[in-house]
Amino acid sequence: MERIDCDVVIVGAGASGLTAATRLRDAGRSVVVLEARDRAGGRLWTDDVDGAMLEIGGQWVSPDQDALIETLDELGLETYPRYREGVNIYIGPDGELKRFEGEIFPVPPATEQEIVSLIDKLDALVAQIDPDRPWDHPRAKDLDEISFAHWLETQTDDEEARENIGMFIAGAMLTKPAHAFSALQALLMAASAGSFSNLVDADFILDRRVVGGLQQVPLLLAERLGGAVRLGQAVRTLRWHPDAPERGVVAVTDDLEVHAGHVILAVPPILISRISYDPPLPRRQQQLHQHLSMGFVIKVHAVYETPFWREAGLSGTAFSPYELVHEAYDNTNHEDPRGTLVGFVADEEADGVFSLSAEERKARILESMSHYYGEQALHPVVYYESDWGSEEWTRGAYAASFDMGGLARYGADLRTPVGPIHFSCSDMAGKGYQHVDGAIRVGREVADEILAAS
Repeated sequence: MERIDCDVVIVGAGASGLTAATRLRDAGRSVVVLEARDRAGGRLWTDDVDGAMLEIGGQWVSPDQDALIETLDELGLETYPRYREGVNIYIGPDGELKRFEGEIFPVPPATEQEIVSLIDKLDALVAQIDPDRPWDHPRAKDLDEISFAHWLETQTDDEEARENIGMFIAGAMLTKPAHAFSALQALLMAASAGSFSNLVDADFILDRRVVGGLQQVPLLLAERLGGAVRLGQAVRTLRWHPDAPERGVVAVTDDLEVHAGHVILAVPPILISRISYDPPLPRRQQQLHQHLSMGFVIKVHAVYETPFWREAGLSGTAFSPYELVHEAYDNTNHEDPRGTLVGFVADEEADGVFSLSAEERKARILESMSHYYGEQALHPVVYYESDWGSEEWTRGAYAASFDMGGLARYGADLRTPVGPIHFSCSDMAGKGYQHVDGAIRVGREVADEILAAS
């Protein structure tokens, strides 16, 4: 077995791990990055599918994502705006299609009033939340012990208002049913984006894309690190010294032993327990990792000969908590004459369609999209489903979140180092939580912690 010695070994070649590795190397430390997959990027993945460039993983850039924008500038990557000219589509509980402009859906006046009131209430609560320390809120325990669905029920009797507000957190972000996560977890999600208003504003949260795909960020970082990045190296065992952390760690793969002073586990938290630890991690970490789980969403890509919806004056943006595809957007690539729509099927709806055959699932999903865009949506030239739930080294999407009560109980220790073991990923971010921006922020912070300690 090959032995490598370095200052810091990083497990995971996603944006967070590679950012940490780059910062450490630039400070003069030697690093090795071990990646289980045969590619760098983690949950960022741009691939060619039947001649179409598809961003199978994360893709959007928001104007408040300073860390990501700085990285794009450093790497010389260009962005372009998501297409949004024209009117949007909303389908209500009666199945009626309505066109609208702006952020508020075309619902009955009383429902609109309730939606605006809920947004105002959530914005007021979010303003009290520090996204880096949500458990410090005076009511954190109480807010973490009721589901977001129940909290909404205490605020309004209007079911359509509740369904729409719930959709932005449950279906669009955490990709879990609103009864499965707490009000505090929902507030963290909104606080990480600056406000709940930002989450309901698609023109803000889904502002721009990267020419050539967002996976170029980790690919270019990995390229700069050169031979320090070792692909196809799943870490099986981590040996460490709890009583003498200065003795460091040994990360063991099937082919390598990497001896280092520190290790950064830059993987989704649900994968931390996939590694065997000698000796085992402390009780606190063993427990908290059991209270985190990934969401589940299918990202559907449908490519057409032309962006036909634009001819009808549609932006491509569509919403409905009553449709199988609860949200969809124009996802046409930069300077591509073809048109691409991207839609999302989340949580329990995703469970349902995966009980069908592939052809039945495709037919059901395209039928739902046709309710927004018409009969032409049934006939894409390329069709692809991003199913991160079946990815061995991710096991869900978009990110991990705590179960009821878990955030207030365990959140403060989520990133606490254990001797020479450090933790870094977007799932652990405050600002930029579950986004590439958060991954970069945490990667920088963890690297700085190691530099300050050595």
